[in-house]
Amino acid sequence: MTVLYNIPTGCKKIDEILEGGVQNRQVSLFYGEAETGKTTLAMQCAVNCARQGYKTLFVDCDGTFSARRLSQIASGNFKDIMESIILMKPSDFGEQAIIIDRLTEYMTKKFKLVVIDTLTSLYGAETAEYPEKTFELNRELNRQVACLAQIAKTRKIAVLTTSQVRSVFNEALVSIEPVATRVLKFWADIIVVMKPTKNHQIIRVIVEKYRKKVLPSACQLKIEETGIHECSIH
Repeated sequence: MTVLYNIPTGCKKIDEILEGGVQNRQVSLFYGEAETGKTTLAMQCAVNCARQGYKTLFVDCDGTFSARRLSQIASGNFKDIMESIILMKPSDFGEQAIIIDRLTEYMTKKFKLVVIDTLTSLYGAETAEYPEKTFELNRELNRQVACLAQIAKTRKIAVLTTSQVRSVFNEALVSIEPVATRVLKFWADIIVVMKPTKNHQIIRVIVEKYRKKVLPSACQLKIEETGIHECSIH
């Protein structure tokens, strides 16, 4: 079996920019608004990981992982691919911490991808309920992401995280950035933003960071029943 150095996203343009897909030993961050295909893209990576003979640990923090959606993406070999994906569903930020702390206990040499979808959702729920603990929770989130970065490097695997966004107001401009942006952008080796367009099936994807460099390279993709694919619409 050949050594897996990257895991294709299944989107040709993104994989070209990232030299093959999400990278071994690195943390990749995909962020964007709701309904921009973050979970679908994460599932595509898990499917492609399975097709290369490896397993994925998929941590579903949002409760949005769908076996039906996976079957659409996996096509004919759904059963084999499903057996290559270990699904975990934390119910709160504390359980998320326990899962991340024990990741190496769950993983064998067959694991080459860890997905945390969505890394910031349970963190956001906790800070909303206990705003007085925001500093403490932010520090804990930083510890968790640092742990993921360490695992990626020492276990030689790819870590893919997704994140929700928040609006940022700057004079007359309004932009979006990941929740807990300083923490996530500090640790992420690859950063990709997924933006909606006027057509709800079309998303604009921008690679913001790769190999410690800022690379604003964009493309358009289409969200279809079988996953996210290239789009020729300009």
